[in-house]
Amino acid sequence: MVKIEGELLRKLQMTELEMLIEVDRICRKYEIQYFLDGGTLLGAIRHNGFIPWDDDADIIMLRGEYEKFCKACKKELDTERFFLQDYRTDKHYLWGFAKMRRNHTTFLREGQEHIKCHTGVCIDIFYCDNIPDDPLLRRLHYFYCYCLRKGQYSKVGQKTEKSPLLRAWYSLISKFPRNFWFWQLELLAHRLNRKRTKLVRHVTFPLPKRCRYGIPRKFFEQSVEKDFVGHSFKIFKQYDKYLKMLYGDYMVLPPPEKRQVHPASKVEL
Repeated sequence: MVKIEGELLRKLQMTELEMLIEVDRICRKYEIQYFLDGGTLLGAIRHNGFIPWDDDADIIMLRGEYEKFCKACKKELDTERFFLQDYRTDKHYLWGFAKMRRNHTTFLREGQEHIKCHTGVCIDIFYCDNIPDDPLLRRLHYFYCYCLRKGQYSKVGQKTEKSPLLRAWYSLISKFPRNFWFWQLELLAHRLNRKRTKLVRHVTFPLPKRCRYGIPRKFFEQSVEKDFVGHSFKIFKQYDKYLKMLYGDYMVLPPPEKRQVHPASKVEL
């Protein structure tokens, strides 16, 4: 495992900053609404930049905005440096959210060495779909998305899970074609996004219990500017409520043992 700290961590963060700047440039030119998300938003508020031990970066937008972003990238993206990765652009990609990759770099997650997709340093781009307003349908939707997420993870889980039973289970469901899971996700999104709902979420990435079913759509209606490592990016105007949903008392630093980076087997910058 590569030890990501010190100068290597800072170089990794600066590579991710390049991609944040590129996303911001394209979104501003084409009037696409995006927001810093997760630990990147938390870092912007608590540290005015990256969380000191954070090794990734996150963007979030509604699905409609993401589709506009994809079209804009076909004209605007600097493809010499960057690659917009989702299941449509990379036939080996497994996950139900997108990534912006930095070409000519490598960040290979431990346990994913056998996956053949583009493995450049990346930032995550989460796109959100509608969640049913009906309480029962909302719970069924939650379970269905859990199953789809595990299906996408199966090609990794069959190699990395410690339990022989779980490895066998993941090995079984990994026999489903990769596109089966994405077909299910697209069908679900098409059905739900026809009608405006109170909650939205990126359906194949788990959220904390406080907001397990989704986050209020109204958060996506207003943005403000926030400095992040000397650059201005968009964040939720109601960032305080959003961060409390994700982290609780988000201004309190976690204990040292929880300040961890993602394990990587190979990093090249």
